[in-house]
Amino acid sequence: MDAETAEARLLDAAETLFNERGVQAVGMDAIRSASGVSLKRLYQVFPSKDDLLEAVLRRRDESVRSGIEQYTAARETPRERVLAVFDYLDDWFAQPTFRGCVFINAFGEMGGVSQGVADVARANKRSLQDHFAEQVAAAGVPRERAADLSAQLAVLANGAMATAGITGSPAPARQARAAATVLLDAAT
Repeated sequence: MDAETAEARLLDAAETLFNERGVQAVGMDAIRSASGVSLKRLYQVFPSKDDLLEAVLRRRDESVRSGIEQYTAARETPRERVLAVFDYLDDWFAQPTFRGCVFINAFGEMGGVSQGVADVARANKRSLQDHFAEQVAAAGVPRERAADLSAQLAVLANGAMATAGITGSPAPARQARAAATVLLDAAT
């Protein structure tokens, strides 16, 4: 098996297992078994579990950013694009495999001991706030209010992710969307 195929299989297996069980509960043997990649090849591709986790998070980060961009680009106005993020979350939370935000979960487990995990998780959260900032500015929110509003919207989205992961319900996305509507109305 070539390195590219092995990497893809390992990332798929690790992402699934980390999502289902958490990072610390999953050993490299479980990832090897689930991926069908030999232990020797696993360690050739990813010398440590931290390296594998960071690669899973980077790949997921690209997927989330792309998904949000595609989902919100279909909306006509910046205001609709802001609110569409919460619709995206609603769809995500309703998926049977949803167990919470992988970045929040991984940071909670490993962020204190793995600088790489902390960096990827922070970059993902920063990108969401940056996305909100772009749309808020395009919606004509006054500059002195835009930074605060973007941060508030990011808090709503991340709070919805954490709450939905715990409750197993997509309702927090709709509740956060309603709160975002109030914030947008107040800012404009």
